Amino acid sequence: MSINSNPFVWAVGLMSGTSMDGIDAALIKTDGHSVQEFGPAFSYSYEPEFRERFKRYLRKRSAPDQIVAEFTTLNANAVNKLVREAGFLPSDISVVGFHGQTLFHDPDNGITVQIGDGALLKELTGIATINDFRSNDVAGGGEGAPFAPLYHQALSGSIEGPIAVLNLGGVGNVTYIDKDTILAFDTGPASALIDDWVFDKAGLNYDDNGTLASKGAVHQDILSSLLDNPYFDKSPPKSLDRDDFSALKIRGLSLEDGAATLTAFTVHTIAKALDHMPKKPRRWLVTGGGRKNGTFLKWIEDAVGVSVEPVEAVGWRGDELEAEAFAFLGVRSLRKLPLSLPTTTGVTKPMTGGVLHALP
Repeated sequence: MSINSNPFVWAVGLMSGTSMDGIDAALIKTDGHSVQEFGPAFSYSYEPEFRERFKRYLRKRSAPDQIVAEFTTLNANAVNKLVREAGFLPSDISVVGFHGQTLFHDPDNGITVQIGDGALLKELTGIATINDFRSNDVAGGGEGAPFAPLYHQALSGSIEGPIAVLNLGGVGNVTYIDKDTILAFDTGPASALIDDWVFDKAGLNYDDNGTLASKGAVHQDILSSLLDNPYFDKSPPKSLDRDDFSALKIRGLSLEDGAATLTAFTVHTIAKALDHMPKKPRRWLVTGGGRKNGTFLKWIEDAVGVSVEPVEAVGWRGDELEAEAFAFLGVRSLRKLPLSLPTTTGVTKPMTGGVLHALP
């Protein structure tokens, strides 16, 4: 299907986030400005053996060809399943927005690394594919993250602002939206430190509903030490790598106290984000896996002083929102529309990006 034959086209988006637990895939019909229709979406969890092998390459500048191909094939399988479930043929889809997996992110030194073979994905799906969304932004002086804010803005047109859209993935990031005003930045760690802590201590993948944190005690001295970091006072735009913070300071704590202290750390960093917003948001809408953690939401609501709700409260799909965003950005990339702005990543001007792997 030609991207120019119809302003609204079907696109698939793929996202593998900083938690490295699986792939989100989503299908939307968009013109790169708004969404006309939402198609199927689903999340695919990695097999534990692959996840452990894959995580070895975090903080590396590359990964072996074999694991890149394996990761890309898993993404292609997700695309093919999604297209079949929608009752479509590959020719019905204009583009796949393939985020890939971020291994290393150091924008201060002009480096961001996402792996994933766009050419292989195109061959395995029979659909034009765009990957490497972030490099052009970093080359243009931007942070290379966060990249979902323009999609948040596209979805939020009918919601009275200002609002904050908070993504609680491995790293936390927030989009402040008030009509045409948009500001975005990473707030600090979200689920990554907690997930690593409970896995190392108890073999659990995450703190289910914040149950462990709710039973633990927050160690205020350790919390203060964690918050003593210049990042939190730095003016946005700003972004983080998954491993910019560590849980070493809590290593002597019990399972529950460590979970409580790390959860409180995340909550305090989110509250500190208010210092960088033009106005206090009327409401916070939460996406990412952390929105399913009731302790997180209650503690955040207490900290920010207004309603904090999962994005489902306004009809959005929280599990697939970032995947949808990369379908949206894929269409924007094809149409040479900006993917990032000075107020979202710090680029000097609105910036396009992405590498197209076109069909013959």
